[in-house]
Amino acid sequence: VQLQASGGGLVQAGGSLRLSCSASGRTVSSYDMGWFRQAPGKEREFVAGNSRSRGSTYYKDSVEGRFTLSRDNGKNSVWLQMNSLKPEDTAVYYCAARSLLKSSLEVTDGRYDYWGQGTLVTVSS
Repeated sequence: VQLQASGGGLVQAGGSLRLSCSASGRTVSSYDMGWFRQAPGKEREFVAGNSRSRGSTYYKDSVEGRFTLSRDNGKNSVWLQMNSLKPEDTAVYYCAARSLLKSSLEVTDGRYDYWGQGTLVTVSS
């Protein structure tokens, strides 16, 4: 599957952005889906993930209540709605997909099979 992330940009603190991840090649219904981010000088970190097999969505503590992951298998897309953005949310955001054969892994585990190219989110104070 090929993933294409988009929707990043520059926004003021308190603002909102909606990131999109479009898949081609195979339907996203075949995968657990996750969003990760990497800030300058920092390691990549988990942001949100949806377990297709468990039917559950998980969030990093610091984004819980502000970010919402959604997916539409018919549109073969996943979105990350980000509200009340903070400067510390500034990072390159990546969407990722993992085969359901590896569903024993937690969605927070970064060992995904496929990654999008990343989209930059910059939050100004």
